[in-house]
Amino acid sequence: MKGFLTLKNYKPEAIQNIINTAISFKNNDKVTVFSNKKMVTLFFENSTRTHISFQMAMLKLGITPVDVNISTSSVNKGESLYDTVKTLESIGFDGVVIRHSQNEYYKELENINIPIFNAGDGTSDHPTQTMLDLMTIYEEFGRFEGLKVCIVGDIRHSRVAHGNAEIMKRLGMEVYIAGPENFLDDTAPVMDIDEAIKTCDVINLLRVQFERHSDTQELNDKVYHEKYGMTETRAKNMKKGSIIIHPAPINRGIEIADSVVEGENSRIFAQMTNGVYIRMAVISMVLEGKL
Repeated sequence: MKGFLTLKNYKPEAIQNIINTAISFKNNDKVTVFSNKKMVTLFFENSTRTHISFQMAMLKLGITPVDVNISTSSVNKGESLYDTVKTLESIGFDGVVIRHSQNEYYKELENINIPIFNAGDGTSDHPTQTMLDLMTIYEEFGRFEGLKVCIVGDIRHSRVAHGNAEIMKRLGMEVYIAGPENFLDDTAPVMDIDEAIKTCDVINLLRVQFERHSDTQELNDKVYHEKYGMTETRAKNMKKGSIIIHPAPINRGIEIADSVVEGENSRIFAQMTNGVYIRMAVISMVLEGKL
C-alpha cells in the first residue's frame, strides 16, 4: 500500500531525511510543483490544524485540495470506508488524507492504488504530528540522542503520546510519562510532573480529551491544572533551555496556563508552522516514490 501510514516501519535515517526535506522547504531551498495533481481530505473526526495544514501543504506544492464533507456524504447511507476511498480513486484523485476513529483503519484499504496519508487513527498513531514534533525538537537541539522528554496528560487516549513515544525511544531519547493515574498506561516509565519540569529537555503536553471520557466533571476542575498542568510556577522552574510542545487544540487554564502558551519556553505555534512543511515533505516524497 502506498502512502504514509505509520512511523513504525521507518528507520531513524528515513525520519531524519523527512525532517531535512521539510527544513529545505521551510528555508526555500527546495521547490517542488506537482501540476495537475488533485488530492482529497477525508476527516471522520474534527480537526483544524491537521486538516488545514495538509490543504496548505498541497497548495504550496501546486496540488489542488478537495474536501469531502462527511456529514453530507454517502457514509451516512452506510457506505464503507473502502468503498468511499475506492470511489475517490475511481473519480481520479491522486491521493487521500484520512483521519478516522478506528485504530489502523488503513488495513481495510490494502487494495487501494492511490497513496493514503494517515492524519490520525483512533488512539493508535498520528505520524505527521509526531514528525512535526520531531522537527521542532531537532531545530531546537540539533539532535535526539540523549534528550529527555516527559509526555504529560491523557496518555491512555492519545494517539500522539503512543506515536511519539515509540519513535522517540528508537531515536535515542529518554521518554517518561506523567499525569493522573487513570490517564496512564505502559507507554513509558512514570515520572513526577515537578521532577520532569526540572530535569527534562522537552515537556510534551497533551490535550485532555473530554470527548473520550464518559465523565468530564472532574476533568474540568482546576485541580488538574494545579496537579499536572504547566502553571506559571512550573514554567519558571523548567530546566534551562528546555521547551514546551503541545499538539493542540489547547485547553487554556487546564493543561497549560494562558500566559505560558506564548511564553519563552513554548514552541506550540512553531509546531503549527512546521506542520505545513512536514506535510509538504511527506506528500512530495511519497508522490516522487522516495517514501
